[in-house]
Amino acid sequence: MTVVLPCLVLALLCLLRAGAEVPVQPDFTAEKFAGMWHVAATASNCSMFLKMKDGMKSSIATISFTPAGELSMKLVWPLPDGCQKFDLLFQQSGQAGHYVAAQEKKDLRVMETDYSHYAIVHELQQKGQETNTGLQLLMREQDTSPQLLQKFKELIPTVGLTKDMLVILPKSDQCTEAIR
Repeated sequence: MTVVLPCLVLALLCLLRAGAEVPVQPDFTAEKFAGMWHVAATASNCSMFLKMKDGMKSSIATISFTPAGELSMKLVWPLPDGCQKFDLLFQQSGQAGHYVAAQEKKDLRVMETDYSHYAIVHELQQKGQETNTGLQLLMREQDTSPQLLQKFKELIPTVGLTKDMLVILPKSDQCTEAIR
């Protein structure tokens, strides 16, 4: 009995940890996920995001994969004074749909996608003692349905965010040429 109790406690802790992890799209297919996406909505606890969210517009992300399976993301955000470009590279974590960027201490997971219309992506970044969590609704076209927005809103509290951290981004063609 004294051996069984610690094993049960350890098993329970493992189950709790597994249950707390963010899920990844089952049978994720990188080739189908690659291409251009519009960021239609996002929620984050990042202090910089929260300060800027009311003035943000829809951005564009172009995703490709290297022969080694790394996820390459080119992101363009429209800002009042022009377009801000970011190039990000994530290594595959060992599970398809889960990527990490060790230098930036980022964890990216494709939670759900139908590949042709929408994707919901979760990002976690460790900055010193602060952990920033983000959730993004990506769309192949800038328009989104009320049903997808509702699904996205329902996921927000499941990743530790609140609905006041959400912004539904207005459409923008401001940086379309910058992504090419």
